[in-house]
Amino acid sequence: MARKAVRWHIAVFLAPAVLIYTAIMIIPLFATLNLSLFTLVDRARVFAGLDNFRTLFGDPRWSETFWNALGNNAWFFLVHMLVQNPIGVLLAALLSSPRLRMAAFYRTAIFVPTILSFVIVGFVWKLILSPIWGIAPGMLDMVGLKSLFTPWLGKQEYALTTLALISVWQFVGIPMMLIYAALLSIPDEVLEAAEMDGVTGMSQFWKIKLPLILPSIGIISILTFVGNFNAFDLIYVAQGALAGPDFATDILGTFLYRTFFGFQLQLGDPHMGATIATAMFGIILVGVCIYLFLIQTRLRRYQF
Repeated sequence: MARKAVRWHIAVFLAPAVLIYTAIMIIPLFATLNLSLFTLVDRARVFAGLDNFRTLFGDPRWSETFWNALGNNAWFFLVHMLVQNPIGVLLAALLSSPRLRMAAFYRTAIFVPTILSFVIVGFVWKLILSPIWGIAPGMLDMVGLKSLFTPWLGKQEYALTTLALISVWQFVGIPMMLIYAALLSIPDEVLEAAEMDGVTGMSQFWKIKLPLILPSIGIISILTFVGNFNAFDLIYVAQGALAGPDFATDILGTFLYRTFFGFQLQLGDPHMGATIATAMFGIILVGVCIYLFLIQTRLRRYQF
């Protein structure tokens, strides 16, 4: 019996990626988890176990800010799920139509904001929405809707939703392109059979195409969840580390930043910062597990 050859080339090709991922992801992750189990007592590092988590969840000085940031994060994610992803599916359906002219130009124009820097996007939108020198009041005045203008980034009830919609504008191109690719992967034979049965237009999309791309929509949903619970850049650029007004736009990322590095008169606390980071990791891990073991399994059964 011939001995099976050992495929050493697979390990050789995988080794660089594994080493890089371990260096920049795995080691920092375990270092953060380890840091969250200690605290400083008289400038000495002391093992605290789960005391930092009890402080984070139970001490009113910490828990109030944490739950506020978590609630804001949940709303930030919900806006993306209810606005960004449906618009991405709609745009993908329109762009995949063979009757649409200049589809490549539209795809490029919609996707361009995705590659822009958070700094550019945050600064530009602050200029646009500024009640003093922004162009938004003038543009609304041109169509007779100036009375609707308000300093959306300066009011507690509007600031977070406004930033979420700005983020939607920037990243709607990602679900659009993923769904667009999924629609193009549908076999022509399936669509031709549907047309022979008289299923065309929007009816074909709802009855044929949408069920076939549900796994892709599920992947986009979990990517949206992970991305939004790791959000930080846009809030920091537009509203600063204090995430004003009055912490109305404070999310877990900005809360982590202020705690770990300190801000203004607040001293940094790496151990509590690591505790917040670990809590964020746990939230994301639970969400991903729910998706993998409940939603994705059902989608695969539904598909096949």
